[in-house]
Amino acid sequence: MELYEKSGNILYILNVLKKYTDEKHKLSVSELKNKIKEEYNVSIEPRTIRRDINLLKEKFGYDISTYNDNNIGYYISNDPETDFEPGEIRAIIDMFSYSTFIEKSLAKGIIKKCKNLQNIYENEKIKNYKVYSPKAKTTNMEVIKNIEDISNSIKNNHKIKFDYWKYAIIGTKIEKQNKGSHIVSPYAIFYEKQQLYMMAIKDGKNNFVNYRLDRIRNLEETSEPITIKKSEKDIEHFANTTVEAFSGDEVEIEAICKESFIEEVLEKFGNMVEITPINPQNFKMKLCVNPMGFKLWATRNLDMVTVTKPQNLVEEIKNNIDEAARRYNT
Repeated sequence: MELYEKSGNILYILNVLKKYTDEKHKLSVSELKNKIKEEYNVSIEPRTIRRDINLLKEKFGYDISTYNDNNIGYYISNDPETDFEPGEIRAIIDMFSYSTFIEKSLAKGIIKKCKNLQNIYENEKIKNYKVYSPKAKTTNMEVIKNIEDISNSIKNNHKIKFDYWKYAIIGTKIEKQNKGSHIVSPYAIFYEKQQLYMMAIKDGKNNFVNYRLDRIRNLEETSEPITIKKSEKDIEHFANTTVEAFSGDEVEIEAICKESFIEEVLEKFGNMVEITPINPQNFKMKLCVNPMGFKLWATRNLDMVTVTKPQNLVEEIKNNIDEAARRYNT
């Protein structure tokens, strides 16, 4: 056993440096020796510690400051090419904490892994971290596996088979219901409305459709090849013209918006939208997108957006407003 312990000396030293040191927290050789003893119940001679730290610096390229550099002790710096900065770790933790597409226990596991990438001092700053979100997370444990399997199928140019579940009213209860088995050709995964979606083409069809990853279960890669070829430009165009994750052909749409809504429009549609100021209070927006998704977005922002073209979309929105008014007046 002693032989195996000694063979791990350099890893004990590296792990202690990563966990307990940074520019503000330097450890002397004796302090490093004590920490290694506390963490791993292994005693390493000071000369071995110095030798292995030099090996980590010279052979493995770790940025380790020594006593000769700073007259205090040893500490390891983050490698900007391989190590996450504290702000980056926090952003990842926040994303998985608040994302609804990751099941709660899976999110906790990912967050724990993220914390293990930091030293104890950075983790101390977020020890009282709490999630303030009323949104319910999915209960589907297969989302991470779905991401892996879809990515592999795209790489292997294979179709996939899966069951697709949605909420439905069954009698007097709301239950998840299997909407059937699907065989599709997958092309990409994208993020919209705080959800992950797969862009795919159903067997026997030619147009893209979107599937929410948290509703996909029992996904399997088949041996059947994807026969409909789509270029990166085709995929990017569809992703850019999809609004509210609705799929389908895009049309040219124009709308009048209030000036205070300009940031929302630019954040939502980016360089797809053409904006023309009308007066200090209003601007015109023009773009080509899926009309169903745009209608949903526009009606959700009725106080800020007035659709002016095409006329059939204007009439649909008017009818929706009239129907809603009738329901509220009954």
